[in-house]
Amino acid sequence: MFKRFLSLQWKSFVRSSSFATNLAFKILMIFGALYFIAVFLSLGIGSYFIIENAGLGDPLRVVNRFMVYYLVMDLYLRYMLQKMPVMNIRPLLYLPIKKGDVVAFSLGKTVLSFFNWTHAFFFIRFSIVLVINDYPLASVVGWHLGIMALFYVNNFLNIMINNQDRVFYPMLLVLTLLGVSQYYGWFDITRFTAPVFDAFYDIPLLGLLPWLLLVYVTWMSFRYFRKHMYLDAGLAVKKEVGKTEDYAWLNRFGNMGTFLKNDIKLIRRNKRSRTTVIVSAFFLLYGLFFFTGSLEVYEAPVWGVFAGIFVSGGFLFTFGQYVPSWDSSYYPLMMSQNIRYREYLSSKWYLIVIATLISTLLSVFYLYFGWQVYLAILVGAVYNIGVNSYLVLWGGAYIKTPIDLTSNKKAFGDSQAFNVKTLLLTIPKLLLPLLVFWAGEWMWNETAGYFMVALAGIAGFAFKDSVFTLIERIYKKEKYKTLAAYREKAA
Repeated sequence: MFKRFLSLQWKSFVRSSSFATNLAFKILMIFGALYFIAVFLSLGIGSYFIIENAGLGDPLRVVNRFMVYYLVMDLYLRYMLQKMPVMNIRPLLYLPIKKGDVVAFSLGKTVLSFFNWTHAFFFIRFSIVLVINDYPLASVVGWHLGIMALFYVNNFLNIMINNQDRVFYPMLLVLTLLGVSQYYGWFDITRFTAPVFDAFYDIPLLGLLPWLLLVYVTWMSFRYFRKHMYLDAGLAVKKEVGKTEDYAWLNRFGNMGTFLKNDIKLIRRNKRSRTTVIVSAFFLLYGLFFFTGSLEVYEAPVWGVFAGIFVSGGFLFTFGQYVPSWDSSYYPLMMSQNIRYREYLSSKWYLIVIATLISTLLSVFYLYFGWQVYLAILVGAVYNIGVNSYLVLWGGAYIKTPIDLTSNKKAFGDSQAFNVKTLLLTIPKLLLPLLVFWAGEWMWNETAGYFMVALAGIAGFAFKDSVFTLIERIYKKEKYKTLAAYREKAA
């Protein structure tokens, strides 16, 4: 039976209309995986000596101290990025196939996830270094097995808490507050968690306890997944009482106001769009890596512009890049109406502009780090509005991936949204403002660099009509390809 499932998976991959896109994305994923493997391998060897040379104490005990944060971050990344048991199980429910077989195969696929085995490249090398440095072999093996089991526990926990925002986000908030409390010396949670991980080393047999926990969590996730595999229960679309929202104050903008109403309602009513907006809010904190001096490598002024682009453009990069995919469920209906593309695109542009301005205002707390810091954010906002907003809309013409508004998974997008054209349009969003700033700084000074980046954004306003005419022409050219892609997915 498993052989048949693998055959179906392979056929769905090679027979897909987006096979070339998916293949290109898979190749890039392989290169990305090789990069992270190399990083983890290097850390597995180097972390021991880095900790030892820094005089922080026993490297093993130091790793155990911060292991709780490692596991929490792993669970967070899984929740945001890891695909759930990927299989089109709806058609299989009509066939004489045991649900247990389908569940077992789907859960088995998650075990092979990159999020599981990539940690081994760090811990295996780290464990080898420990043994070479005269740590008892039995103790190291017990510790290693116990830690690796916990990452697989995260894998199955992610399955059970998936789509449970009311559980995940409060838990994440509490753990974040604990991390802040430890940083400022108010409360140190590692005093209570570190002895647990130390016990796997001190008493090697205790390393078997996480494996018992893994067995239990696997059984619970099997039951949970199987319970929600009924067409009239877990897989059925949840129906809720509709609520009418008028937003009459937008009527003054005509047809463009109607589109803005649809976008506001879409964000408020649908899980996927709300999750994306929440994710975009976290971009406001991105500047803390650059402006606080915590990472010496990012102290160069050019990185201030890079941070400013992200801090002010969170909504642009997360929500804006999937225009018109947000409207995929009713896009064919819209295209059958007498609608001007210019009005449709203008509504998306104004939504991005408003969100960028709001992000810029909310980031005013960066003034604490100096006026030049906030200047970098202001310059980034101007560039986002005057240049990146157009590039986002332009790239949207080549994205043919519909979005399931009822799901909050893959908040950062789908693999099918990737293609060469969107990749090429991504480069100017990030690299061009850095090059412009560097040119101004090299020829004159840092202030001149900021001025030139802002000038590039202002120039974008002057050519707004011409740029929109070009983008409108591209959308019209790609119109029927987009409609065909949406119909294929719906079928």
